[in-house]
Amino acid sequence: MTAVRYSLRRLLLIRLWIPLLALMVVGAILSFASARYFANLVYDQWLFDSAMALASQIKGNGLQPTLTLPASAVEMLEWDRLDRIFYEVSTAHHGRIFGNAALPRPATVPRDGAVYYDGMLDDRAVRVSAVTLDVPASGGDTATVIVGETRAKRDAVVRSIMMTILPIMAGLLTLAGFSIWIAVISALRSVDRLATDLTQVQPDQLTPLASTVPAEIAPLVEALNGLIARVAEGRNTLQRFVANAAHQLRTPLAALQLQTQRALRETDPDRRQEALTAIDKGIQRLAHLTQQLLILARAEPTGAALEGLQPTDLALVARQEVERWVDTAITKGVDLGYEGPSSGVSVNANQQLIGELIGNLVDNGIRYGGSGSHVTVTLAQSPVILSVMDNGPGIPLPERTRVLERFYRLAASAGSGSGLGLAIANEIAERHGAQLKIESGKDGAGTVVSVKFPA
Repeated sequence: MTAVRYSLRRLLLIRLWIPLLALMVVGAILSFASARYFANLVYDQWLFDSAMALASQIKGNGLQPTLTLPASAVEMLEWDRLDRIFYEVSTAHHGRIFGNAALPRPATVPRDGAVYYDGMLDDRAVRVSAVTLDVPASGGDTATVIVGETRAKRDAVVRSIMMTILPIMAGLLTLAGFSIWIAVISALRSVDRLATDLTQVQPDQLTPLASTVPAEIAPLVEALNGLIARVAEGRNTLQRFVANAAHQLRTPLAALQLQTQRALRETDPDRRQEALTAIDKGIQRLAHLTQQLLILARAEPTGAALEGLQPTDLALVARQEVERWVDTAITKGVDLGYEGPSSGVSVNANQQLIGELIGNLVDNGIRYGGSGSHVTVTLAQSPVILSVMDNGPGIPLPERTRVLERFYRLAASAGSGSGLGLAIANEIAERHGAQLKIESGKDGAGTVVSVKFPA
């Protein structure tokens, strides 16, 4: 399956730059709103002051309120370099009494208070302030003073503020974007170093990666190192198997070749039959050795967890192995039996390998016990202990550790084994977390090989 490739750098930069750009846009909008708010705040105060100045000039004479300003005062009120100024004064009882425009009115104006709002006058946007207050000596009449102006000054202030803020924000955005780019490039440099180190790993030198990496990448490095360790162990296992096979197969193959050449040269039928019989025995030994080597290769630890572990009825597997070896035991003149429950002894195991373990122990007992011996497979519960007992010559105490080594055979051994049976059983036991022990039989006679399984 082809891996889908994408650039982690590009992905990180996009995911960091887009929010940064969005923040700038939001900041610009908020800056515009703030600039407009403060421009209105300043100039609204001027509108309010102008409205109060007009209100102070309203006079009540008991009949109709009046407001009269000299021409110079009107000129001062209306003068503005950028904007047009509009005003209107009206009373509740007598209507408009002063003004230069019909300004838009608010829905309500609180008594002795001011309101500020935007409106339109002759297709021009205006900002308006309105105040309402009592007119003295007018019989309870009230006056509403409205002052407005166009928005030129306000818009100019907002533009000036934005023209100052936006370049600063753009500079900060550029600086932040460049800083993010530098940070992403430098942070991913460790990934590049890791990739370089990984490409330098050679099949014949599977050493763990030693790159200094961030904590977020450490699990990846640990997983890669675990994979390298497993591959190295698998390679070492294969090399050991090939070396063992080459060493052990060389001798029987050479013997077969000699016996075959002898059979071809012999003209005497009896001697030819003797050579053919030797060839047949050699083939049997070679077949047994090959089978043992294959079992050893499967039982060899590889640094990985043993696969195929599941609840297994050890009693059932033991009985099946005993039944499988009954014919061989009868042929060899060995009494083979089983003592223990017929079922219900559960262990977490690989059933096929456990069968090979029991089979190797039974085979050893039959081979080295000799004709007329007894081999008994026993199974105990709480704790689960599988034992194979024979009444053969036994294994001397100093040799009990060495017989667990591969291809080691007792010097005085009469059997035709390959020296792998106990080594295989021990390997399988260790793969299952079990403990294999070799002891003497009853009254010091024979051998008891027991395997204690974990609870």
